Amino acid sequence: MEPTAYSRRVAEDLIRLKRRIASSRIPAKVIDQNLIIGTWNIRGFGEVYKSWDENPGSPKRNLRALVYIAEIIRRFDVIAIQEVKRDTSGLRMLLEDMLGPNWGMVLSDVSAGDKGNSERLAFLYDRRRVQPSGLAGEIVLPPTADGNPAQQFDRTPYIVGFQTAREKFSLLTTHIRYGKNPADRLGEINALAQYSANEIRKRALSGSDESNLIIMGDFNIDDRGDNPLFKAFVSTGLVVPPQLLNQKTTYDTKPKYYDQIAWFMDGLNLPESGQAGVIDFGGAIFKEMPLAEMSFRVSDHFPLWVEFTLDRSTETMARVLGIDPGMPDPFKSIPN
Repeated sequence: MEPTAYSRRVAEDLIRLKRRIASSRIPAKVIDQNLIIGTWNIRGFGEVYKSWDENPGSPKRNLRALVYIAEIIRRFDVIAIQEVKRDTSGLRMLLEDMLGPNWGMVLSDVSAGDKGNSERLAFLYDRRRVQPSGLAGEIVLPPTADGNPAQQFDRTPYIVGFQTAREKFSLLTTHIRYGKNPADRLGEINALAQYSANEIRKRALSGSDESNLIIMGDFNIDDRGDNPLFKAFVSTGLVVPPQLLNQKTTYDTKPKYYDQIAWFMDGLNLPESGQAGVIDFGGAIFKEMPLAEMSFRVSDHFPLWVEFTLDRSTETMARVLGIDPGMPDPFKSIPN
């Protein structure tokens, strides 16, 4: 979409949004240096109203909203999207008309049954930076010990493998059931944590395609720390980056921490840069309307991001020299 098509209101919104993105400290994408991975629940992402003006009926998301969504997504190398609807026309419009030919998509089937709300899970990725590795599948729980089929997820988690020139990694995304009571979410969170640890992690450690497993998505966890849902999430060894622990992922008056990114430390060979965060766009766009109304145009969730390092030259040189690469300034003793 050419900027010349923007109205003054859209241009001003974009300026404010760019400032918010910059304030989140998400790094620029640098070839052969870093990898930016993210997750975002984009509220009810289905049909898009093909106009810049407000639609008096439904759907409420329009081209103006799509420009803002694209401005955020293009900051990532690959991003997991939750709450994609049966109708993927809006997602395809985002990909083809806003992001352009350098972007690709991997998309799950529609969830079965009423509880799944006819949702899909998706990954959007920058083809210039990453490519699918060939791994793609839905997580189906094994039968119970007595041979009975296990209870499955309302929205089946989706795992896809990706690769850069030097690294392979697999991303598992999910949208845990909400339920009227937080306790309703506990079963699915427990099941995914256990399955990830006992099945996927073990395969990854044995050298399978599920290496460098990163789990992300909307877990509907109200709080981190001393919270039964968060405790269940990390009970099998999943670790959330410390930079995300105090970051709210919605703009509610009472902070919510629904969205998560985590991994098993012994299953991750991608070096962390120590950078992670949330892009809080609340109040920067659609300023003429309340945040609750804006959420139907863009989302009621914020995207989370984590940066990994692709440049292993410091580690390699330290190994040659017999130096611990984790030391501050490990090469200080090398003369000029």
